[in-house]
Amino acid sequence: MSSEEARALFEPQWLPFIVGGLPYKDPEVAWQVVLDHFPHIPSWPLLPRRHRHENMYVQFSERFPGIAAGGRIRVVADDTLDEGLRRLYLAYLEGELDYGRMGASYAAGLDLLRREEVSFPCTPLALKGEVTGPVSWGLTVVDEAQRPILYDEVLADAVGKHLRLKAAWQERELRKEAPESIMIVNEPYMASFGSAFVSLSQAQVVELLAEVVADLQGMKGVHCCGNTDWSLVLRAPIDIISFDAYDYAENLPLYADEIGEFLDRGGMMAWGIVPAGVASENETAESLVARLHEGIAQLVENGVPEEAILQRGFITPSCGLGFLSPGLVDHILDLTVAVSREMRARYVEGVEDDEKKGEGL
Repeated sequence: MSSEEARALFEPQWLPFIVGGLPYKDPEVAWQVVLDHFPHIPSWPLLPRRHRHENMYVQFSERFPGIAAGGRIRVVADDTLDEGLRRLYLAYLEGELDYGRMGASYAAGLDLLRREEVSFPCTPLALKGEVTGPVSWGLTVVDEAQRPILYDEVLADAVGKHLRLKAAWQERELRKEAPESIMIVNEPYMASFGSAFVSLSQAQVVELLAEVVADLQGMKGVHCCGNTDWSLVLRAPIDIISFDAYDYAENLPLYADEIGEFLDRGGMMAWGIVPAGVASENETAESLVARLHEGIAQLVENGVPEEAILQRGFITPSCGLGFLSPGLVDHILDLTVAVSREMRARYVEGVEDDEKKGEGL
């Protein structure tokens, strides 16, 4: 069975997972939180409070040509830049995935998994990983003139190839532990696409996203926690769109035709219906399920087949949780699981009784 056929057969079943970071400093504590809530699709925990290296931009800067330490992430055009570019392109051409490895100080949660110090309560259906997207990363990292490196033709090309190796190496490690993988490309800057602050062409964006996911064997998706042009994102070769459904579901009908085509070819939607902030304190699983159905109804009214939506959905928080209080995070994760359980009981055949008893799959 090809990887494409395997992904086409994967059923999201309204299962929950998380995107972005968690607020813990101890990777063992973070893993336990993840496994307690998401045993079927665990994510290795990104821990931005643990160390500066786990900032979502610094985290993927290891071995990028000319990268300078300290302060804002920047590329310095010194004597090492050309040699760094040569090493990157050689690794890219030879498929040397180890070039993209993430050291323990940059990804303590992933390191714990790689050292086989994570005990899964059940065999995961898939393990989820994450990489900061090329648009967001390339607009954050700057050159010596404080100009985003994505506006430099040579460095922009290097960004795509660097993150391609990062994503492929990470996926290889995840697939040692589970039969399937999900790799999410996190693109917060896509919310600014089309504004005066982001002067990139549509073709550049699609090419960069396609470059990063090109070597991936498992499922791959794009997450944007703001409003964006989903018709553009859906031109990339991805399987999942992950979005803030709490605040921005009403904008999805603008892209109803593209979403319908995406679902028709086996695409999946990760509905970030649980607000990743204090707004969650005023919500219940019932209120969020009702809000989710409102978003679904708007798509259906605009021609997206309801059956396809109901068959191809995940539940997530709307965004990352890395800088919230642990108590608030517990509440958000509990809500995420509760919404998933309610949707599974309604729409996934054969799980209603088990879900009511809290037994999961």
